[in-house]
Amino acid sequence: MINRFVDITRIFTLILFLISMVFSCEKEVKFTVEEQSLELLDNAEIAINYPKLNASNKSSTLINNALENYMASQLILDDTSEVPETLLLAATNFDNEFKTFKEAFPDSAQQWEAFIDAEVTHQSSELLCIAVNTYLDTGGAHGNSHIHFLNFEPDSGKQYTREELITAAQELEPYVKDYLKKEITKNSDDAPEDLFFGENFKLPESIGFSDEGVIILYHPYELATYTQTIIEFTIPYEELTSILLHY
Repeated sequence: MINRFVDITRIFTLILFLISMVFSCEKEVKFTVEEQSLELLDNAEIAINYPKLNASNKSSTLINNALENYMASQLILDDTSEVPETLLLAATNFDNEFKTFKEAFPDSAQQWEAFIDAEVTHQSSELLCIAVNTYLDTGGAHGNSHIHFLNFEPDSGKQYTREELITAAQELEPYVKDYLKKEITKNSDDAPEDLFFGENFKLPESIGFSDEGVIILYHPYELATYTQTIIEFTIPYEELTSILLHY
């Protein structure tokens, strides 16, 4: 009788465990990603590579649309134009702009280039982070590179604001200041005291996430340094758990 009671107890415990596992799996959103590419090489050189979430749900659709909309916006050459409805249309418009340029200046050897690479850098039940690296060259001494992070709430597909990811900007600043100082000192023996052109300390335009921690990335135009390269470092999660709301 006792053995039978023990067996029933074990079975009941196993059932509860399996039920908890099912609810845990339902709570955690897992996306499968399919790599997409778009190339137009007849006139301007355009190459775009990006992830597409292939789950057939509303959140995936919203995330895919937001990513494509952002990439399309990077191909606009003036601030007055609206963002094209599709990424292909944005690439085609960029290509047509180059053809118009060549018709106006047929002797110019200038070649326009647009390269965009996007990748998932972190995925959890609370956050999906996608980094978008854009390089545009439409004339001048050199092209321009820009990296931006898009952070999404997986269940809803909603894009997080910075205020929704950290308790307060001033809580993050001391950590960033410390790592930034170490990074600049490591790369320059003559690091300037004033890094922000006479203004107060600023966090970078966007903050990313990896499996190891929070990605902090400053573009050359954001810092008054002697180097013209991107400054990037990662602050481990264990140092920031008290101020992170989602990661």
